[in-house]
Amino acid sequence: MQKITNYFKKADRIALALLIGSVLIFVLMGVTHPKFFGKSNLQSMLIQFPEYGILAFGMMIAMIAGGIDLSLVGIANLSGIVAAVLMLRMGGTNLSIGIGIVAAVLVGGLCGLFNGFIIGFLDIPAMLVTLCGLQLYSGLALIITKGPAITGLPETFSNIANGKLLGVPIGAIVFVLIAILLCYLLYYTVYGKSLYLMGTNKIASRFSGINNLRITMLTYCLSGIFGSFAGILMASHYNSAKSDYGTSYTLLTLLIVVLGGVNPNGGRGKVMGVVMSIILLQLVSSAFNILRVNAFVKTFAWGLILILVTTATYLTAQKEARD
Repeated sequence: MQKITNYFKKADRIALALLIGSVLIFVLMGVTHPKFFGKSNLQSMLIQFPEYGILAFGMMIAMIAGGIDLSLVGIANLSGIVAAVLMLRMGGTNLSIGIGIVAAVLVGGLCGLFNGFIIGFLDIPAMLVTLCGLQLYSGLALIITKGPAITGLPETFSNIANGKLLGVPIGAIVFVLIAILLCYLLYYTVYGKSLYLMGTNKIASRFSGINNLRITMLTYCLSGIFGSFAGILMASHYNSAKSDYGTSYTLLTLLIVVLGGVNPNGGRGKVMGVVMSIILLQLVSSAFNILRVNAFVKTFAWGLILILVTTATYLTAQKEARD
């Protein structure tokens, strides 16, 4: 119990450190480049981060379970394409938009269930299964679209990501609601407690009466549903659907969850740490854009930060184990 208490204290310190870093970047960029404080830039950030932020939540729960989900971008694009096809074939009415969204969520959940079954039942490493899943779902999306983007989606659909409610982008509101729901699932339900225990020690969780296969399938199903939400937001943002949207998000979501304090070995991770990591990296990304940093340099920076953070996490875990 003491170890668990110490962990949550450590996770809170990580979130606090990320908050301080975010405030520093926000103030420094605002002082040196006043347009960073501009309404258009702030609105742009609120529209951008929900897409990969929701994907990061899917990656988070998979890593807490002791696995990983590299198929999220593929699930997102496939879900968005299914929704787009249905909307166009049904005439682009409000009813068709609702049916398309429901279908997208079902596709995401089924893809996640498939991943979870292969991982939990056959005991194949999650990295291998979900990497193959990424190719599978991206391939299915490519078969449906035959390459080009699906365009001409209803204008009402584009309001999901680009519209505002009381001046706040709807995508940001969706992100907050999902974060609250995830907090409830992880901290106040039997599923959440079982997930943390399974991620910490699968053998111990099995002997304590937890059905590891059920928890694994439920976790990856939930991760796939998060992927479908992100896919809906991406399709709505561009008012089109394509098989290769968000290709850089896999690396970015990995960076977010590790930087946010999620243990790559499983069993540890808090929503607040991941949320603060999302905010920090969005501020850094916006700063790069204002400073006109090359996109390739940005990708290099994400990779370098991921290596450094992973190494630091590993060394810290080794030190704690010795102590």
